[in-house]
Parts: sequence; C-alpha cells; structure tokens
Amino acid sequence: MSHNIMPLAPHHLDAVWQIEQAAHSFPWSESLIRQAPSKIAVNLVLEVEQQVVGYCYGQLVAGEATLLNIAVDPNCQGKGYGKILLRGFIDRLAGLGAEEIWLEVRASNTRAYQLYESLGFNEINRRYGYYPTETGREDALIMTYLVL
Repeated sequence: MSHNIMPLAPHHLDAVWQIEQAAHSFPWSESLIRQAPSKIAVNLVLEVEQQVVGYCYGQLVAGEATLLNIAVDPNCQGKGYGKILLRGFIDRLAGLGAEEIWLEVRASNTRAYQLYESLGFNEINRRYGYYPTETGREDALIMTYLVL
C-alpha cells in the first residue's frame, strides 16, 4: 500500500476531526482541531491510498519540538501506521533543525508508550494527576527524544 506523509491542510480537517473523536476518550475540541496553524506548527497527516489514516500536531520553537497530539484511525490501528507517522514527524523536525522532541503520554496508554520507546524516546519525568479519566485523574509520563 502506498502511503504519504504531508503537511496537514484544510481539506484534511473533516477526516482529522472524525479520527480525533474516535481515537481519544477525551478528544480535543473541534475548534482546536480546526484552528489555523501558527508559524511554529508542524502538523502532519498520513494518507494511505489517498485516505487520511492518522495525523499529528506539533510545534517547534528554538530547536525544541513538542508532539501535542497524535492519532491513528481506530479502524487502521495495528498496521504500523503510528510508527510510520511518528518517524515522519521526527524526520520533518530534524529537517527543520529540531534538537529535541518532547511529548506526554497517559500512564495507562501502554501501546503508545511502547511505540515512543521503540523509536528512541526516553521517559524522564511524570506529571501526577495530569489527565482526566472516567473515574478521576491519571499521570502523564514525559518523554524526550534527542535528534541526532
């Protein structure tokens, strides 16, 4: 299957919004998904056979990048698309001069944690009670990746 990673464009937003709602138990608001990107934004989509299967939102400031949101359509998970998308994000940031990439992940999201770790992210800290859950709060694990 052919895949393509490209900058997120306005015509991708309906698909991104659908995936956001399906993939996250606490999705971003639609206005946040559809907000016009700032000059520091690094927002990408992954298309397979011209269909959006995943996306990520990030930003880059003075060599320090942050992955703010990433998701793969639940109907397309388990096929390696998350890894392809995250590798594309890392490569794009490296090309833009990033030195370090930061992210936060729910402590309970072991699949995402394992994906990040497999690509070279390291856990460096924890934010206690950071994320809402159905029954209270859960910790955020802070991970970082050094771009070589």
